[in-house]
Amino acid sequence: MAQVSINSDFSEWGSSTDAGERARLLQSPCVDTAPKSEGYASPGDPDRGTTSTLGAIFIVVNACLGAGLLNFPAAFSTAGGVAAGVMLQMAMLVFIISGLVILAYCSQASNERTYQEVVWAVCGKLTGVLCEVAIAVYTFGTCIAFLIIIGDQQDKIIAVMAKEPEGAFSSPWYTDRKFTISLTAFLFILPLSIPREIGFQKYASFLSVVGTWYVTAIIIIKYIWPDKEMTPGDILTRPESWMAVFNAMPTICFGFQCHVSSVPVFNSMRQPEVKTWGGVVTAAMVIALAVYMGTGICGFLTFGAAVDPDVLLSYPSEDIAVAVARAFIILSVLTSYPILHFCGRAVVEGLWLRYQGLAVEEDVGRERRRRVLQTLVWFLLTLLLALFIPDIGRVIAVIGGLAACFIFVFPGLCLIQAKLSEMEEVKPASWWALVSYGVFLVTLGAFIFGQTTTNAIFVDLLA
Repeated sequence: MAQVSINSDFSEWGSSTDAGERARLLQSPCVDTAPKSEGYASPGDPDRGTTSTLGAIFIVVNACLGAGLLNFPAAFSTAGGVAAGVMLQMAMLVFIISGLVILAYCSQASNERTYQEVVWAVCGKLTGVLCEVAIAVYTFGTCIAFLIIIGDQQDKIIAVMAKEPEGAFSSPWYTDRKFTISLTAFLFILPLSIPREIGFQKYASFLSVVGTWYVTAIIIIKYIWPDKEMTPGDILTRPESWMAVFNAMPTICFGFQCHVSSVPVFNSMRQPEVKTWGGVVTAAMVIALAVYMGTGICGFLTFGAAVDPDVLLSYPSEDIAVAVARAFIILSVLTSYPILHFCGRAVVEGLWLRYQGLAVEEDVGRERRRRVLQTLVWFLLTLLLALFIPDIGRVIAVIGGLAACFIFVFPGLCLIQAKLSEMEEVKPASWWALVSYGVFLVTLGAFIFGQTTTNAIFVDLLA
């Protein structure tokens, strides 16, 4: 299959040696233009990866951790307490890691470098198009969640600066949530989203890492040394029903979803071997698990069943340490939105070019106009939806269902198709076991996606 990524021209990356930047820029879709080189790259080949094993671990952890952290205490409450939340995360982590390994195996077998290219090559055109559409919808929904997070944190910071009491019914127009979100979005997010490249994102990665670890540290410290005015609600010790446990799955999927980024990271390694990659993703997921569990357990035990879907909203506005955490989250989200938008826009661009039967080089003249139009439509739609969907929990539930597709459904389909393509007449027991495991992954992902979609529709009908 002759394909190349839209941003595969290495000269466009300049002299940057930031592996995370290269990995993210590889997340663009493909159009049929020129063949890739087969097999492993030679030592002098520019296609050869430069990322060390330790660097790959850091990139995967960075791709995994993010704004989803804020929803984990509420996920523990939904699951029915600490024991249920921990057991659920531990069980899901096994399947999450296996999905990452399957993607690396299929990437190596198909000689493709991005998530959607692997799905295209292994599963065919229809599944490939569905995958690209899912990526576009997922990044679109995540951008909405980012804008809601900005509004949530700004509300608390502005309340302190304007010296407004908690729960005040009247406030000046310039402190209105819709105004502040819109102003911030137009001043900062839109200008960062229009450029064709996102070389600035290395700084966004740094801010994201620092902000995530700081938020986790603050939540743990506030649990160990709580403020006097913070009184927890009921501390659940068991789930209300078995379905309550499954309701926490979308948040976990949203938090651990780094699979779309994982394929380019795997191919950016100096030695992209499946066995080495298994160690990389296991180490990265254990680190992410420690962060998410620390945040989830301590945040849940601090506030109990009364914890807010965005845990930072449960803390008093006047708390300086928490206010710094809110500022970190805002800065992280402000620079993460353009990155997610870039990935979604690249997928839309690739689908359009493929539909028109055009190569990238043949359509350079119209690229800028199309990019500006796509950016404006994307930006305005996400902003409008964020203004009228104030509950981040509902947004994360929906995009968490899509995250389950990237974690379970598409890797499961790739595994099934890869094993079915083997030409052995007598299938060994391991072959049947792997095919059965692929069917299980697809079923699990479809169940989570179906459940979250049904719940979202059901809630909207009741409202």
